[in-house]
Amino acid sequence: MAAAMASAASPWIHRTVLLHEAVDALVWDADGAYLDGTYGRGGHSRAILGQLSPRGRLIAFDKDPDAIAAATTSEASRVDDPRFSICHASFAEMGRHVAELGLDGVHGVLLDLGVSSPQIDNPERGFSFRFDGPLDMRMDTTRGESAADFLARADERQIAQVIRDYGEERFAVPIAKALVARREGGNPVRSTGELSELVARAVKTREPGQDPATRTFQALRIQVNAELEELEQGLSAALDILRPQGRLAVISFHSLEDRIVKTFISRESRTEVDRRAPFAEPRPVRLHALARIKPGETEVRENPRARSAILRVAERTEVA
Repeated sequence: MAAAMASAASPWIHRTVLLHEAVDALVWDADGAYLDGTYGRGGHSRAILGQLSPRGRLIAFDKDPDAIAAATTSEASRVDDPRFSICHASFAEMGRHVAELGLDGVHGVLLDLGVSSPQIDNPERGFSFRFDGPLDMRMDTTRGESAADFLARADERQIAQVIRDYGEERFAVPIAKALVARREGGNPVRSTGELSELVARAVKTREPGQDPATRTFQALRIQVNAELEELEQGLSAALDILRPQGRLAVISFHSLEDRIVKTFISRESRTEVDRRAPFAEPRPVRLHALARIKPGETEVRENPRARSAILRVAERTEVA
């Protein structure tokens, strides 16, 4: 869900990554029902609606109350379309909501993972080391534990494990030690600026062009929002509600996400025999992988945040 830079007129402008590629891969029946699991600021949703007939339907989800407000109450950005509805919920809950809407399935599910520019570029949200603000990082600001709260209660081992596993940070232990030492000294980290400065002192080397805090901020964001667990749940939920020939399109922005998506599509694209019951029918193929797409040079040049994006597309088989 990477995006563009801010302007004076609109402080947080979102530029949707792989917009046309994702929508073209997703929409195959203009009369169908589609699901945008990560509304953001509606770039994909608006493009999907533009491909649908008057009989088509789009259900969107977002955990962020600001995104819900932008879609429903903002004069400048709300979506006034009878074919459109939006839920303040995680895409992991899509199965329940689709059933409550009386649908027996959808023709496509789109997941655009990561953080949007309105979230990154708003210091109050705490996602970016480029601006000083409260160390929050929650996608849904109405519930859950902030990054500052996690760092205030977790022990050194837990903090190091999160930073190592979710940030792939080789200096996870020194960073965790520094965080705990500061906390025990009576001055726990509470702002993005404080965290960025602490990490910069603990990280001895870094790849050219990458801020020392990049991996730690990613790790804490994933931890606070349970992003990888939610992704696994969302992929399973999407497969359960897809009609035959329905499309699953997922845009990821780092290797941990993409590995989960790739593994899921690969697993569901082959038959499997339960070794505990060798005479039982093998599990049927439920998906066919269709495409792996990366942004072109022009998009990356115009929007550097798109450079790590990968779109994977799969199709639901006829087998129920």
